[in-house]
Amino acid sequence: MEKRRADIIAEQLEEWIFDGTFSNGDRLDEVRLAEQFGVSRTPFREALQRLARSGLVELIPRRGAFVQQPGPVELLEMFEVMAEYEAVCGRLAAKRISDKALADLHAANEKCQQAVDSQNPDAYYAENERFHKIIYRESGNSFLEAETVSLHRRLQPFRRQQLRLRGRMAQSMAEHEAILLALELGNPEEAAHALRDHVAIQGEKFHNLVATLKKAAE
Repeated sequence: MEKRRADIIAEQLEEWIFDGTFSNGDRLDEVRLAEQFGVSRTPFREALQRLARSGLVELIPRRGAFVQQPGPVELLEMFEVMAEYEAVCGRLAAKRISDKALADLHAANEKCQQAVDSQNPDAYYAENERFHKIIYRESGNSFLEAETVSLHRRLQPFRRQQLRLRGRMAQSMAEHEAILLALELGNPEEAAHALRDHVAIQGEKFHNLVATLKKAAE
């Protein structure tokens, strides 16, 4: 499926924020950047709204859009909650998942592996997102699914950035296999454990992500 123009713009702005092109507190010039992307202000504003939902941009009425990186404590807290949401989704999905959904997970995983083989983190992220959203849906709890999708959206740029760290795609792929096996065996606690460990950022993973954020803020 072809990406929407606003999503392409949002992802490019994310890259510029993470690589230091835009620093913490910088104002994003809407007119100049819309011209640079060759679009009207409507898709550009949609892109800014997406970044605002993830906390990378603060929209201030009558002043504009400003780069806003979350601090390490806030980021850790969000990932901590995300890991628990995903664990609950996995626990419930292990009891309720359909054969069709398991087949869809296998299909998403195959495309993830193709992305690992071609070293394409963006392609991996797209299929990784599909993989996780299938599990959210198969939890059979629509309230939990909506809350988990909302936080997933907030953390999108940071999860995408993690995949650029050396070796992370291959590690993520191995974790997917453990998650899928637990779901196929109908083991709720193992599924919860595998998803929690997959999502949580701690130790070296957290250090690497924070180091990337600090570099972008300099």
